[in-house]
Amino acid sequence: MHSVVMGAGRSGLAAARFLATQGLGVVLTDTRPEPSAALEQELAQAGIPGLWGSHPLALLEDCQQLVISPGIPRTAPFVAEALRRGIAVIGEVELAHRAIRERQDGSRVLAVTGTNGKSTTTDLTAHLLRAAGISAVACGNLGTPVLEAVQAAPADTVFVVELSSYQLESTQAFHAEAAAFLNLTEDHLARHGTMEVYRRTKLRVFEHQSAADLRVVPLAHPEWSQDAPGAGATARFGWSECEAWCDAAGHLHLHGEPLLSRTDLRIPGDHNVENALAASLLARHGGASHDGLRAGLRSYPGLAHRMALCGEKGGVRAYNDSKGTNVDATLTAIRALPGPLVLLLGGTDKGASYEPLREALQGKLRRLIFLGEAIPQLQRDLGDLPHEVVPKFDDAVAAALNLAQPGDQVLLSPACASFDQFENFEQRGEHFEHLVRVWAQA
Repeated sequence: MHSVVMGAGRSGLAAARFLATQGLGVVLTDTRPEPSAALEQELAQAGIPGLWGSHPLALLEDCQQLVISPGIPRTAPFVAEALRRGIAVIGEVELAHRAIRERQDGSRVLAVTGTNGKSTTTDLTAHLLRAAGISAVACGNLGTPVLEAVQAAPADTVFVVELSSYQLESTQAFHAEAAAFLNLTEDHLARHGTMEVYRRTKLRVFEHQSAADLRVVPLAHPEWSQDAPGAGATARFGWSECEAWCDAAGHLHLHGEPLLSRTDLRIPGDHNVENALAASLLARHGGASHDGLRAGLRSYPGLAHRMALCGEKGGVRAYNDSKGTNVDATLTAIRALPGPLVLLLGGTDKGASYEPLREALQGKLRRLIFLGEAIPQLQRDLGDLPHEVVPKFDDAVAAALNLAQPGDQVLLSPACASFDQFENFEQRGEHFEHLVRVWAQA
């Protein structure tokens, strides 16, 4: 009997390495024609055979489990055949969860899902725990596979796991002592089909919670967590009095006790106040004291590629929000800046309308820059607004910086995935920051 790992991305490689270190038979399969020389050597040293170019059904003979990467849907023919044969189909997160529970060393799991704000809330929660003297690591969809974090972490660690809907599809017994469902807007409908399927997939984060666990949800949208599974106690965050809230004067409160003023936060915008409230609920349940929370909230600098000021010249400021990969995230970025804005939009279209951006841009738009594969959809939805069409990324950034006037903000918040011209949003954001640095120094 052996395990098959499908997909040689970072999470797939983490799963294959972990299984091999456990002395279990494992085969890695990927549709790319061949591995890089470095990867081929690494797999050979680890004793992991790889099959490249296709997923032959023969791999399913004597297969006890199939571990799939998040980008692979359960409807893929190879996966569907495994399910038809009764083979367990899981993801790297489920495998990691089993490893955490087998440690029996006091380690715990906190989880964060939602359409937007997941990465900041995950990273902030881990930061708050560490500020309170608790061993904590942020992992999952944030960038570091959970298995990598598990193998590197000491005993009694809190694993703060960012979970996408793709990862939640392949969980089975995953259990978080506290979990947050931040928000829900249109995204990934090409995969999930309907908003209801997308919503119910997100709710899987609560599925195995007991009464001793915590379910964190937004006060303003009880319908998002309606019929949530599990028995976790509900804690809400929002702008009216509840378990974690911000009052009209801008003061944050947690469980009836004042925390700090929102002006003490280094991360701007109403959305980051909400992220801070949700993270505080999670970290408090994870053992952080109120004093530890205050110290952590004051010191948290924010994540790269999320509304990061990366350059200034002649009164023009440039902001990198490459993580703005959907319309709702871009709406949040637009609302966080005063304008006037030169806004770079485009990349790989995700199927949602760009029309909602229109209202947020009223009174603060200098010019839109349409780029990448999504240009036809952007022109359809926003083509009557002042805009330029510049397909190539470097040329689009140059055009935006040249068009900006003193007092303007140049904002990369593309509302699209990056895969037309980059490997991921991080690479896109890093390249944007490089171009801005060159411009600022010229």
